[in-house]
Amino acid sequence: MSHTSRRRFSGSRGITACVTLIALAACSGASDDASGPVSDTSDAVAATTTVAPQEPAAEPEQTTSTTAAPEAEPFDISQVESSVVKILAEGTFADPDTRLVFEGSGVGSGVVISADGLVVTNNHVVTGAALLEVAVPGRGTVNARLLGASECLDLAVIDLEGDGYEAREFSDLEPRTGLRIFAAGYPAVDEGSFDEVDYTLTAGIIASTSASGESSWSSVDMVLEHDAMILGGNSGGPLLYEDGSIAGINYAGRSDIDKNYAIAASEVSAVLDRLIAGEHVDSIGVNGTAIYDYEYGIPGIWVASVRPGSPADAVGIIPGDLITTMQDIPIAEDGTYQAYCDVIRTQGPTATINIEVVRTTTGEVLSGQLNGRPIETGIASGGNLDDVALPESGDSDEYTEYQTVSDDEGLIFASVPTEWVEVDGSFNVDFGGPSVWAAPSIEGFQTTFDDPGMTFDVSADGTKTIDSIVNDLNIALNPICEDLGAEPYDDGLYSGVSGFWADCGGTSTAVVAVVAEPASGAFQVRVVVQVVSERDLAAADEIFASFIVVE
Repeated sequence: MSHTSRRRFSGSRGITACVTLIALAACSGASDDASGPVSDTSDAVAATTTVAPQEPAAEPEQTTSTTAAPEAEPFDISQVESSVVKILAEGTFADPDTRLVFEGSGVGSGVVISADGLVVTNNHVVTGAALLEVAVPGRGTVNARLLGASECLDLAVIDLEGDGYEAREFSDLEPRTGLRIFAAGYPAVDEGSFDEVDYTLTAGIIASTSASGESSWSSVDMVLEHDAMILGGNSGGPLLYEDGSIAGINYAGRSDIDKNYAIAASEVSAVLDRLIAGEHVDSIGVNGTAIYDYEYGIPGIWVASVRPGSPADAVGIIPGDLITTMQDIPIAEDGTYQAYCDVIRTQGPTATINIEVVRTTTGEVLSGQLNGRPIETGIASGGNLDDVALPESGDSDEYTEYQTVSDDEGLIFASVPTEWVEVDGSFNVDFGGPSVWAAPSIEGFQTTFDDPGMTFDVSADGTKTIDSIVNDLNIALNPICEDLGAEPYDDGLYSGVSGFWADCGGTSTAVVAVVAEPASGAFQVRVVVQVVSERDLAAADEIFASFIVVE
């Protein structure tokens, strides 16, 4: 498609974002040094078509003869143009490079697959659009509506107004390296207007039938690599065999290295009926890209647009959000959609999925549940730490990488710096529930105020209350730390209090704690973070935004 037009501590710092993205076939505007597209290939097809040899002549003594059936005329590939459509999508989009949310439009392609106007295209062409206009050769422009979509497969089916359309069929042919193919669509080469984007048809061969389908915007099992040139705006258009049948749906291209990619017909056919029926397959309803956000120092799925009425829309995700975890699993760490799609495929479309989002427009960290609780921020836990004098040390830079840690039974989870290499997930007998400790040195964290660290404990035996846990913390810390008081705490999942202590043990180390419980009161959580240097504030931010109990 081509476009034209967590709860956070104070002390978090950002740097200028510098994001490198794999170019989608639908993203025009990038410079292109490749030669121009092939506009007519019918002559080439005719030149390479061979006639099957005739049967040997009959022997003279034979009294009867047969007449060979006439040869079928070779298919004229130029006829496919009537089935290839140009799609204009208008809506609200967010750009990860500029951080701007804007009203704009984009151009992509699609292929008609039924006489009543069903069209297959890419998810990234149409998802999030408020208006879809489709230009059909010989019929002008008609409106369309989205039926079903999948961001993991980067596929969508739209329905055109009216009927009587010329359609193409998906091929049953097993794709093979070297087979001749054609790419049809509407590349927006010069960033012209919708009306100025012209149809093109380019020729090539299948270079590979096993290209990687793990990309920054999709996770597909079978992808065809080919050398039929495609550009921005070709996204969603068909890859065709010589007989005019559909070999795949184009979705990405690298003209600088002459490598282009299509979702194989078998992949499309496997989900086509579900998409036509209005089902959204392997989808929460976003058009996004896996990036590493340098401003916040974390990877995630950048949300460019959101499908209205989708689980993402219902939970409160908007363009410009960065999805960082799902089911408490960090996503996009490898720059692809794989972890994101694995969670969706494992949990299913209607499951309640824990999700964490950075709202880049405000710096808030939001948490909620897909098909459950809307995303929202908890109380800013670092408010009373603003005036705490932290030690001047060489550890002022923020942690760049985080890991998810859990207890030995896999019941509680939190995200901590990878530099906190020591983790202990043993059951806490005294507290009556699961527990996990993490620190550069657990012994140093337990016995001194020189090492940062975290302890996350859950009391599920009915012997604890929020008041009793807070009282125990006061007994332990008040004699050796300055008590800065407590605040109400509520992150939507758990409510209780957050407490603050400073200048602990004659040092400038601070301790921050959250003591809370779910609405059911079935258990109590205690999360304690020791803040030794400035960067530990950001670590505390991440910990309080990510801790979760699997009930």
